Amino acid sequence: MERSRPVEVVPTDGSAAAAHALGERLVSAVAGHGPAVLPTGPDDPPPPAHLTAPVPAGVAAVVTTSGSTGVPKAVLLSGTALAASAASTTARLGGEGRWLLALPAHHVAGVQVLLRSARAGVPAAVMDLRDGFRPDAFAAAVAEARPTVSRLSLVPTQLRRLLDDAGAGLAAVRRFDAVLIGGAAAEAALLDRAREAGVRVVTTYGMSETCGGCVYDGVPLDRVTAEIVDPDPSGVGRIVLGGATIAEGYQGLDDPAFLPGRRFATSDLGRLAPDGRLEVLGRADDVIVTGGEKVPPAVVEKALLEMPGVREACVVGVPDAEWGSRVVAVVAGSGLDPEEVRRQVAPALGRAAPRAVRVLDAVPLRGIGKPDRTAVRDLFDEGSGATRPS
Repeated sequence: MERSRPVEVVPTDGSAAAAHALGERLVSAVAGHGPAVLPTGPDDPPPPAHLTAPVPAGVAAVVTTSGSTGVPKAVLLSGTALAASAASTTARLGGEGRWLLALPAHHVAGVQVLLRSARAGVPAAVMDLRDGFRPDAFAAAVAEARPTVSRLSLVPTQLRRLLDDAGAGLAAVRRFDAVLIGGAAAEAALLDRAREAGVRVVTTYGMSETCGGCVYDGVPLDRVTAEIVDPDPSGVGRIVLGGATIAEGYQGLDDPAFLPGRRFATSDLGRLAPDGRLEVLGRADDVIVTGGEKVPPAVVEKALLEMPGVREACVVGVPDAEWGSRVVAVVAGSGLDPEEVRRQVAPALGRAAPRAVRVLDAVPLRGIGKPDRTAVRDLFDEGSGATRPS
């Protein structure tokens, strides 16, 4: 009979003390000592009993997914996979470094920050997030941790706030040797703006099932593979990731997404660029079929974000009696007129152009910064046209 390991629930509340306590337990678990760790956040209900059942002996952490595809799942991450992920990140970034944790510690990205810094021989510095992420608080956390911190992980929303701050927060983020950007798609305009401001950004792609980010700037980390399966004539197909960082599976659930040979079939569509880099086009289940044509929202969002004044964009499909679905969008920015937005992108997008646009102060978000597509759909009804917010 396979040996098993108990699971310990470790709550976090956004404080440095809770993050450090979690980090110590994670380091011990990865080394094979003590129970596996299931971190929870300040607003999480107690995990159900089946998620805290014993796990295979090699599992070091149990991390719940965001639930973007439905019911959240508990991902079983082995100590070997977590160690391989930390080692590959260190190699890609050119050596060890101390990290600042500015993300929720219980998410996979927070877990990785704690483990990567521990690998460098020093606990991560921690920003107190009990009052949320603010540029001034971030600047204070960096000032307290300097000069020892050199690595940072952020979501696009945090990066945008620091750039918009244009003060102490921006000055602080410029000090890092590497700023990983993940958790949600980062538009090219935001990344260009960051680089022009002197921020050393590195885009990451991955998920809880791959120990977090495992593709950096479109290139898989060492011992990681990325392939496109069942591509269409344009080269777009399902992204399958593989290698040393793949999870052992889900707690109490067999899922066909885990393929033989340590491979994981993601829910994302992508293609390989001519230079071999992976281009992620968004979730397969977000693809909009309108009049028989498949429209990846990322393609439309890219066109919208290239327009002057558009800071954020989210594109979804809503039911349509004639077309099956119709493409709609919300945009955020300054001086935007919804009809003008539609008019400008229509020639390039054709049938994929949004049939309705709403201008908001900000795109609705969920979790640590992913667009809330359900909330965006709720803004539109059967008869809605291009409108400003009411």
